Amino acid sequence: MKKIILSSLVCASMMLAADNGYKYEITPLIGGTYTEGNMNLDRNYANAGLSVGANLEDSMFDQVEIGFLQSVEDVDYRNSTRDTGVTRFFTNLVKEYSLTENSAIYALIGAGIELYEDEAFDNENGLFGNYGVGYKYTLDNGMALKADLRHLIETDHGDNNLLYTVGLAIPFGKKAMAPAPMPEPAPVKKMAPKDTDGDGVYDNMDKCPNTPMGAKVDVNGCAVLVDLKINFDTNSAVVKPQYDNKVKAFANYMKDNKTVKATIEAHTDSRASDAYNQKLSERRAASTVQALENLQVDISRLKAKGYGESQPIASNETEEGRAANRRVQARIER
Repeated sequence: MKKIILSSLVCASMMLAADNGYKYEITPLIGGTYTEGNMNLDRNYANAGLSVGANLEDSMFDQVEIGFLQSVEDVDYRNSTRDTGVTRFFTNLVKEYSLTENSAIYALIGAGIELYEDEAFDNENGLFGNYGVGYKYTLDNGMALKADLRHLIETDHGDNNLLYTVGLAIPFGKKAMAPAPMPEPAPVKKMAPKDTDGDGVYDNMDKCPNTPMGAKVDVNGCAVLVDLKINFDTNSAVVKPQYDNKVKAFANYMKDNKTVKATIEAHTDSRASDAYNQKLSERRAASTVQALENLQVDISRLKAKGYGESQPIASNETEEGRAANRRVQARIER
């Protein structure tokens, strides 16, 4: 029956998959016991058994093992017709010292309990302590050949036994892998804020998204002053055809923003008298209003106002400056 049990344990252990990065190892063991002479037992008898080791982390020891060894055949009491069987259960702490990439020596220390099928001649069930040394050679497939020698001291009578074992350690149970580093998220491309109408106020804050190009706006992006880009010839109040597109663009703005009103402000250069220039600017404002009305802008939303030469924006000493001063602007009202 003992042989059947031991054989089953060995076969079961061989079915476990080997893995180099393992948590545990299971080791079928064979060996023997060399007894002290005063124990009235066979001086040498065979054992078989099994141990299971659990690898430790963050500890001064590398492994803790639990297992058992059992006499294979009946062990005779000397000078007697009686015999017995011996089973020992043990727990040990193991420390390894590497020699090469594949080989190591190890030391172990621990305790256990031994059980006799037939207690006689002071051979009784009881506790023991043990220590030992061994050699381990790891194979390419992760399994390891082990051999060790253990000194057992029985705690009741101080009896001594030497146990020698060899075994094949079979690793199993993968170690928890360190989590793979999370890939760094791709940098989010920040979209540049848009300013569709080019008034200097971004679309997400622009309450007047269709401001005429070049208009002065308030903080909400709403036009307050629009330069209609109309320049008049000297002494003239006629809106020349070349400015039709600019007038039409402003007319469309007025029709798209039906709550808006505008004062058309006209200006002159400084040539001629103040009175003449005042009248000329008023005619220029009126002709611009008329041009807007002709494009179906409601006349009730428009006012005409002339400022003469009183508000120059450039020097009247040059032709370019005087042309800039002969301008028309629309001041927006809401």
